Amino acid sequence: MKTRSNYWQLLPYVRPQWTTIIKGLVGIFGYVLATLTLINLAGKLAIPFGQGNVVAIAQLTGVCALVFLVRGFFQSVQDLYMARAALRIAFNLRQQVYAHLQKLNLSYFETAKAGDLSYRLTEDVDRVGEVVNKLFHDFTPCVLQLVAIPIYMVYLNWQLTLATVIVAPLMGILIGWFGERLQKYSRRSQNRVSDLSAILTEVFNGIRLVQAFAAENYEIARFGREAERSLNAKYSAERLKAIQIPIVGFLEALSALSLLMVGTWQISQGNLTVAQFFSYLTAAALLIDPIGHTTNNYNEFKQGEASVDRVFELMAIQPTVAEKQNAIALPPVSGKVEYRQVSFAYKPGEPVIQDISLLVMPGEAIALVGASGAGKTTFVNLLPRFYDPEVGEIFIDGVNIRDVTLYSLRRQIGIVPQETIMFSGTIAQNIAFGQDDFDLSAVKEAAKIANAHQFIMQLPEGYHTWVGERGVNLSGGQRQRIAIARAVLLNPQILILDEATSALDSESEALVQEALERLMQNRTVLIIAHRLSTVRKCDRILVLEQGQIVESGTHEELLALERRYARFYAQQFS
Repeated sequence: MKTRSNYWQLLPYVRPQWTTIIKGLVGIFGYVLATLTLINLAGKLAIPFGQGNVVAIAQLTGVCALVFLVRGFFQSVQDLYMARAALRIAFNLRQQVYAHLQKLNLSYFETAKAGDLSYRLTEDVDRVGEVVNKLFHDFTPCVLQLVAIPIYMVYLNWQLTLATVIVAPLMGILIGWFGERLQKYSRRSQNRVSDLSAILTEVFNGIRLVQAFAAENYEIARFGREAERSLNAKYSAERLKAIQIPIVGFLEALSALSLLMVGTWQISQGNLTVAQFFSYLTAAALLIDPIGHTTNNYNEFKQGEASVDRVFELMAIQPTVAEKQNAIALPPVSGKVEYRQVSFAYKPGEPVIQDISLLVMPGEAIALVGASGAGKTTFVNLLPRFYDPEVGEIFIDGVNIRDVTLYSLRRQIGIVPQETIMFSGTIAQNIAFGQDDFDLSAVKEAAKIANAHQFIMQLPEGYHTWVGERGVNLSGGQRQRIAIARAVLLNPQILILDEATSALDSESEALVQEALERLMQNRTVLIIAHRLSTVRKCDRILVLEQGQIVESGTHEELLALERRYARFYAQQFS
């Protein structure tokens, strides 16, 4: 989704920093005034210099040194406060974008590239911060100098000033033309880098599969092609800047030559004194630096505009599952769950769930079985509102889940997934995931119920052992028991088990299954399972086919029907 491409979008983040920015502006004005004072002193030096008056030169030199010192002080003030404001703006922007992403739904993250999101939150936001910093502490004082110094130059001699700035409109047009093209090339370059980052994330997460298929050379070639595209995009921007610099430099030199010619003529006509011309030359010399900085800054602003666009594109994405404005907190529930004529489709015209109605009583264990793609996972994902049904409603204890806050809903639903995600941190922090302050004794008790305490105590630092990225230093069974401990500590009344034992060996499965049976006691449980051995004790088994419940009953009742469930069972235990 494209948002308007300009820095006005940053205004809400700039306003809170206005007191810091004002302090920086004080430094900028002091710096510019000191610069104008130096220009005036430079003209006064011309007379004693021509007379060889060493004492007068020494006095004026001392005054100049003092002014330089004051100018340096004001420059430090402007740099300090403007940098603080820019860093705070980038910090707040990054925090808000990250918080916004947390509110987006699973459907967005299923298609978004993780590497691209990471790049936007890091490199793009950093680029925005750098540009804002340049705008505050470099571009603004340069612009003020480009206003104040020419005014003083006009005061000295307007004819000379006219000759100096006659090429300014041409320079402005050229700078604008180059800037627009730099923005286009920069956006293309940043998109290419995002694609590179996405490839790296995919490959490093799936490195085992890459090596298993001996696909290293394939991935190297794919990375090389993408890196080549990134190189070409960056080179296009650098080539444009390489053309711009000598053109602008030539125009600056032409302006300087015009200054010498017209200045000499004005002195010969008696319209300008040597001292005034000396001041004028100093002013012109002091203009060179802000002109160069302004040109470079403008180029950076146009490049940074692409980053602003990319960051605010994320902010423009709206969640498809959102709370009502008057949403209430779901009170502690007993676990009664009801689906009323629920239908859902990821794509229009391709229903995944079709007109399902189901009543689950508190403490009841319901199993969902069926072929892959039957809609089992989608069915349970509707309960914590990862998605909203297109038709129908879902109730917990008689309360429509659309009427309650997402936090109060999801904190009362525990999920043990097929593949446990581990986060960087200690074992204890992973068990108490989502809690800043937690009771270690409660964590240990949860781990004991999950059959995890014994292996945790064998780790080098027990519960304080640091877990590597994605928990690769733990086995699948150990990670799964950590997930069960998480659910135990959360103590939800409703529990979702999404093929929690399907990827485990028989020994690990026995430990996990024992832990699950403890966890399931006195809770409403929805179980997705391919291994039918794990669902035989459930109160009811639902067989899903093409998004509809085609069979319902206990294990024995469904076997007696000798239909779909019986065929599934026979295939697994024949």
